[in-house]
Amino acid sequence: MHVSELRSRTMRAVKSINTRPEVKLRKALHRLGYRYRLHRKNLPGKPDIVFPGRKKVIFLHGCFWHGHDCARGARTPKTNTAYWRAKISSNRQRDDAHLQALHELGWETLVIWECEIKRFPEVIQCCIWFLE
Repeated sequence: MHVSELRSRTMRAVKSINTRPEVKLRKALHRLGYRYRLHRKNLPGKPDIVFPGRKKVIFLHGCFWHGHDCARGARTPKTNTAYWRAKISSNRQRDDAHLQALHELGWETLVIWECEIKRFPEVIQCCIWFLE
């Protein structure tokens, strides 16, 4: 198998919903008594976790795909670099537009980055502060 075929297969396997960090966060929030909806299509950006009664949403962003400034997010692929820079830049612009649209609709937003899940107790505490 060629390297490009292997990379293509790997990229196709990346999920956009129900990722391990997302499921871990949802289970913890549920154990704490928070009830939510998932991936509401009628809201800009289809937020990962939606609390309709509170008008609050949580996005859990993958560092690479959404261009975080951590080590993983700042990494640029060695091949097809121009494509990936443009792709990630457009993802960031789209994310900003979705957050702005949600704020204009009266929703509060919280963005959690994939790398932050390593400090899970802090993430949960941040979610509690956000939701209260």
